[in-house]
Amino acid sequence: MVDMSHIIERNRKARSIFGADHAEAVKIFEHCVKYDLAQTAELVKMSRAIQADPEAADIQEKIAAFNAFRKEIKPSAHPAEPIYLWPEGKIPCCSDYTDNSEHLFNHDPDYVPFMYEVLLPEDAAPKGAIILCPGGDHGESTVNTYQVALDLNALGYQCFLLLNRTNRQPWKAQDAGADSARAVRYVRKHAAKYRIAENHIAFAGFSNGGLTGEALIEYHSGTHKMTDIYPDYVPDELDAVSADLNAFLCIYGPRFNGDPFNYEGVVYPPTFYAVGREDGAMDNLHWVYPDLVKHGIPVEVHTFAGTPHGKAGAKLYDGEVRYPNFELWLPLADCFLMDLFK
Repeated sequence: MVDMSHIIERNRKARSIFGADHAEAVKIFEHCVKYDLAQTAELVKMSRAIQADPEAADIQEKIAAFNAFRKEIKPSAHPAEPIYLWPEGKIPCCSDYTDNSEHLFNHDPDYVPFMYEVLLPEDAAPKGAIILCPGGDHGESTVNTYQVALDLNALGYQCFLLLNRTNRQPWKAQDAGADSARAVRYVRKHAAKYRIAENHIAFAGFSNGGLTGEALIEYHSGTHKMTDIYPDYVPDELDAVSADLNAFLCIYGPRFNGDPFNYEGVVYPPTFYAVGREDGAMDNLHWVYPDLVKHGIPVEVHTFAGTPHGKAGAKLYDGEVRYPNFELWLPLADCFLMDLFK
């Protein structure tokens, strides 16, 4: 079991600084597709600056400015609409998460998972589709993941920004994986609409989103059925569509060192890793890479000197590319996918 105390402490700190206003900001972050990206990025920068120095003499003025700016941010005139993944009232769940009264997590127990389309122009010929899952407890992490979706658009991919029930924060991996599998099934069912081949679907998981990608594979690919986990679940037409991935992009999110993984009956796709060498996830990568190779899974690994954790899409906040070597993961992933999708 992964120790989530640092996540809880981080969230408790944010709530203690911002109070209930933090939840209102999360709504903007997680629906950033609806808003001006530059404004949303600025709100993230303000939030991070406040959390970095909560004892600053002018902290109350900074919080007031943050809240005032948050209230100024309005949806675009014709906002994108989310795609809700489950029929109303029929979200399968095996987690015992029932209370968020202390506001330790970004999502309450009645959270409804969804995703946004981030699509190419109608006259473009897509290379394939990529479903992107942000890290952590989502929230602010969603905004830089949206930036990555735009970067992948520029490389020719239809993208989908997934806001699933967050893996181990606090839902079980099976539930996070179920939402992700549902997203894959939806995209595959509508492959013709998105102008892609049914076998050209990748999942990109960032940090905790990488763990979610493995949860999808372990519990919802291959011979596994929803009723294996949820005995009372009533399958619908989408469950007849395969949730198997054609590629897995695991960006600084390797399985935790020593965590078990049951390969029986799964379809584990060719996998691409990108991890900074100043990232603690390197320890996990050193352990999981030989395990995948032992099980005959094609793996491509890229590590980047001087790069810490969580820097995909960071240029959005930094205003510059501070880790130009890490930006190379995008064209490298493109080459990896094109070799698979040819």
